[in-house]
Amino acid sequence: MVNFDYKQLLQKNINNKEKNVVNELYGSLLNGYINQDTIVTNDQFGPRLLNNQEGSSIWEQIKHELLTCENYTFAVAFITDSMVSNLKPIFKDLSRRGIKGRILTSTYLYFNQPAVFQELLKIPNIEVKIAEVDGFHQKGYIFQHQGYQTIIIGSANLTTNALMRNYEWSLRINSLDSGDIVDQVRSNVELEWKNASNLTNEWITSYSFTYKKNYKQSLQYQELDSENDTRIIKPNQMQKDALEQLRLLREKGKQRGLIISATGTGKTYLGAFDVKSTDPKKMLFLAHREQILEKSKESFSRIIGGKKTDYGLYTGNSRNKNAKYVFATVQTLSKSNHLSLFDRDEFDYILVDEVHHAGAETYQKIMNYFQPKFYLGMTATPDRNDDFNVFKLFNYNIAYEIRLPQALEEDMLCPFHYVGISDYTFKDNRVNEAIDSYNNEKGNHKNEQKIVEQLSSQERVKYILDQTRYYGYSGDVLHGLIFCSGVAESVSLAKELTRQGYPSKALSGNDSEVKRRSVVKNLEKGIIKYIVTVDIFNEGIDIPCINQVVFLRNTNSNIVYIQQLGRGLRKSKGKEYVEILDFIGNYKNNYIIPVALTDDSSYSKDNARATTSMEPTIGVSTIYFERVAKEKIFDSIRQAKFDSMRNLRTVYNEMKKRVGRVPLLQDFIKFNSIDPVILSNKEKNYANFLIKMGEQINISDYENKILSFLDVELLNGKRRHELILLDLLINNSEISMEKFDEALIKNHCLNNQEIIESVKRILSLSFYNENASPSRKDYGGKAIVEYNDKNNQYILNSEIQYSLKKNKDFRQLWIDGIRTGLSRSQRYDSDKLFTIGEKYTRKDVMRQSNNITNVTAQNIGGYYFNDKYGMIFVTYKKSMNISKSIQYEDRFLSDRILHYYSKNNRKLTSKEVQKFFTDKYRLLLFMKKSDADDNKDFYYLGTCSYIDSSARQENQDGKPIVSMNLRLDNRVNYHLYHLLTD
Repeated sequence: MVNFDYKQLLQKNINNKEKNVVNELYGSLLNGYINQDTIVTNDQFGPRLLNNQEGSSIWEQIKHELLTCENYTFAVAFITDSMVSNLKPIFKDLSRRGIKGRILTSTYLYFNQPAVFQELLKIPNIEVKIAEVDGFHQKGYIFQHQGYQTIIIGSANLTTNALMRNYEWSLRINSLDSGDIVDQVRSNVELEWKNASNLTNEWITSYSFTYKKNYKQSLQYQELDSENDTRIIKPNQMQKDALEQLRLLREKGKQRGLIISATGTGKTYLGAFDVKSTDPKKMLFLAHREQILEKSKESFSRIIGGKKTDYGLYTGNSRNKNAKYVFATVQTLSKSNHLSLFDRDEFDYILVDEVHHAGAETYQKIMNYFQPKFYLGMTATPDRNDDFNVFKLFNYNIAYEIRLPQALEEDMLCPFHYVGISDYTFKDNRVNEAIDSYNNEKGNHKNEQKIVEQLSSQERVKYILDQTRYYGYSGDVLHGLIFCSGVAESVSLAKELTRQGYPSKALSGNDSEVKRRSVVKNLEKGIIKYIVTVDIFNEGIDIPCINQVVFLRNTNSNIVYIQQLGRGLRKSKGKEYVEILDFIGNYKNNYIIPVALTDDSSYSKDNARATTSMEPTIGVSTIYFERVAKEKIFDSIRQAKFDSMRNLRTVYNEMKKRVGRVPLLQDFIKFNSIDPVILSNKEKNYANFLIKMGEQINISDYENKILSFLDVELLNGKRRHELILLDLLINNSEISMEKFDEALIKNHCLNNQEIIESVKRILSLSFYNENASPSRKDYGGKAIVEYNDKNNQYILNSEIQYSLKKNKDFRQLWIDGIRTGLSRSQRYDSDKLFTIGEKYTRKDVMRQSNNITNVTAQNIGGYYFNDKYGMIFVTYKKSMNISKSIQYEDRFLSDRILHYYSKNNRKLTSKEVQKFFTDKYRLLLFMKKSDADDNKDFYYLGTCSYIDSSARQENQDGKPIVSMNLRLDNRVNYHLYHLLTD
C-alpha cells in the first residue's frame, strides 16, 4: 500500500483556501474510498452517486455546480432543445458574472437536431465544438472551482429525461487540479477539443442537409404513423379515480356532481368516459362557445364511438335536436322558443362545461328547466370573485379535484419552463415610478395614455423581443400569447411588435367571436407570431399550439395567473414544453407568483420564499428567477401580510361557500386550503376566529381556555400521543393505560416511559410554568386529563365531560380540533421524537424531548441540555441588530458538517461546553435561515455529534467563545441545505 502524507502537501506554497481544499479532499478520500464510518472534518468532496432517485437529482447537482464554478466544460453526445431551454437562464446569469463555458458534442446517430445547434449559438460566453471522432458517446460534466475540479460522469446525456426523469447512474467526484483523474479527463477532452469543428451558422446549414437526408425515411414513417393513429384512448390513473368517485356518488343517490380539474387535464375526455359508463338514452353537453362544442363533440365521438349521426350541434348555426348526444350553446338553448322544443326529462345526463359561469341567468334558466337523472359540472376555477356559489348549485358534491402540480407530476400536461425576468428599466426613474403605479392600480391611471406609450415604446419592445428570442420556444414555429394590463396597451404593443418584425394582433372583450376565431386561426397557421390580450384568454379558448406565454403585467390573482399559465399547457404535436416568460416589475403583489406556480394555498411565507429561493421542479417543469427579479419577489414577500384578517376572511368565506355551512378545521385540510393552524392561532383558537367572522358560537370562559390549549399546543399534530388519548376520551370519561398503549401501538407511535410521563405533564398542565407565557392559568389552571395511579386510568376532567354532553358548539370544536390535529400529524414520523425536515418552535422541542417544564426562549439561547438531550438552535443568517457578542458565524462546511459556536463568555473548560464532548447527551440540531417576520420555527436537521479535537478557544467582541465542528448523522436534504445557506 502506498503511503500518502497529505501534510507534506499542505506545506507546499499554496494559499489558505487551497490548504482547506486539501484537508477536505483528504477527509473525503478516507470517508468515500476507504471507510465510510471514518469521522472527518469535512466530507463535502466525497464521491456521490446521482441517479435521479429521492434526494439525488443529476439536474439539481449540475445546476448547483454551474452556479458556484469558475468555468465549465460539457462533453456530451446527445442534447435536446428542452434541456438547453432549462439551462438558458443559468447560462445567461453566468455570462453576466463573466463565467465562461465550453460544450463538446457530436452528430452521433444524428440525434441532435439542427435547431438545438442554432439555440446553442444564442448563448453568450459559451464556445461550442463538434467532435470529429467516430462514435462519440461521452457523457461528462466538468466544473472548475478554485484549486479543484468537480466531475460528473456516467450515463446521463444533456437531455430532460436523462437529467430529470430516468433512473441513471452518474458519479460525482472531486480532485485537486494536480490530481491524476483531472489530468486524464483534461487530456482526453483537450485532445478531442483540439480536433473538433467550431459551431457556426455555416456548419449548421451544412449539417441540416445531412440531417434531413439521414432522417428522411424515419420522419416519413413517423408522419404516416401519426396520421393513421387509431389507438384506443384509455383513462389515466387520475381519471380512473375521478370516474370511480362519480360512480360512488350516483350509488349514494346523488343527482349532481362537480369535477374540479386543472386546465388541460382532459376534463372533456373524463366527461366522455363517464357518459360512456352510464350509457344515457340522451345526453346534453352545455357550453358558452360553439368552438368548445365542436371540439368536445369530436372528443366524445372518439371515446364513445357509434354513428356520426348520434352527435349533433344545437347552436345559432345548427339545430340538431334529435341526436343522442346534443352539444348546445347556452346562448341559443336558453331562449324560450328553443327550450320549449325539449321535454323537461328529455336528457338523462346533462354535462355543464366551464360551470363556474352557471350563475348567469341563461344557465339558470336551462338548469331549472331540465330534470335529468344526473348533472355533471366541470370547471378548473370554482372559486369565483363574484357572489355565485357553484358548490351550492351542485349540492356540495365535489366528486374529484385534480390540481395543477398533480397534473404536471402525472404528465397530463405539457411541461413549462418558467423564467422570471426583470422588466425593462427606463433611464428616467419618474417613468418607472409611473409605470409601477399604473400596474399596481390594475391599469387605472390618470396618465394612462402617456404610460401606454412608454410600455409600447420602441426601446421596451426591443428589450422584450431580445428576451423572447433568446429563451425561444419548442417547435419550428412561434405561436405566442402575451398578457398585458389594458386594452389600449395591447393594441399599441401589437403595432410595435409588428413594426419590429413580429406580426401581432390585439384581442379584447370588445372583439366579436368572428374576429377572435380569425385571429386564432392566423396564430395557428403561423401568419402572426403573437396574440396580445388582456384577460379574454383566461379560459374556454383551446389553442394547443401555444409554445410561448409572455406576462407583461402585474399579478393580482393566483386564480387568474393559473388560468393564463394554463393556456400553454395543452399538449400538441411537436411541442415538448411551453416557455413562460414573466417580466417582473416593482409590484406589491409579486408574492403571488411563487404561490401560483406551485398552486400553494397554505398562506405560508416560508413556502413562498422556498419556491423563490430553490426554484423547484414540478415533474419536469422548471422555475428560474433571474437575480433582480428574485430580489423583487423577496421584497414583496417581506411586505405582504399573508395572515392578515382580510386575507383570512376571504379564505374562510371561500371555504364556507364550498361546504355550505360553517367550515370545520378539517375542511381546510380536506380541500388543500390554508393551514388550519394559521386560522386557529390568529385569535388563540378557532372559536374566537369564528366569532370574528360573525358566527354565533356559545362557549364559556373556561371552555375558551381549553380550546386555546388544544389549538395552540396540539393542533399542529407534531406529536400525536396527546391527541390519541383525547380522542379516546371523547365518548369515554375514563380510559385504561392498556387501552392507550394499544392505541399508540396501532398508530405506530414511539412509546416509552419518558414519553408517557411527558404526555401526563402536558395534559395535567404541569409542563407549563406559572409565570411564563403561556401559563397554566392561560389554559384554565387545572388538569385537562388526570391520571389515577391506583387504577392506572386516564380521566377527563369533569367540567370538560359536562361541556361535551351539554354544549354542542364546544363538542363540535373540541372534536374538530382533535381530529384535525390527527390528520395534520400524518406528515410527521410518529415512531421518532422529531421528523427531519419539519419545523418546530423551541416550545415544541421542549415538549417533544420530554422536558419537565417549558423553558422560555430567553433561557434556552443557542442550546439547552436536559438529562438526555442537547438541543441546539441555530439562526444561520443573524440580524445585524443583535449584540456583536452573539454575531458569530455558525456555518456549514458541507451538507453534514457544521462549524458551530458556543454561547459567548464560555471556555473549553466550561461545564456546558464539556457536555458537547461527551456521549452522555444526544445532540439534536434545529436551524432556521433568519429571524425574518419574527420567525419562531426551526427545521429539524437530525442528530449530530462532536468531531474529536475540533474545538478551539476563540474571542468574540472581547469575550471568550468556543468553536467546534459537529457532524450530522444524515446529510441535509439538497433543497433544505440551499434554502438555509443561500
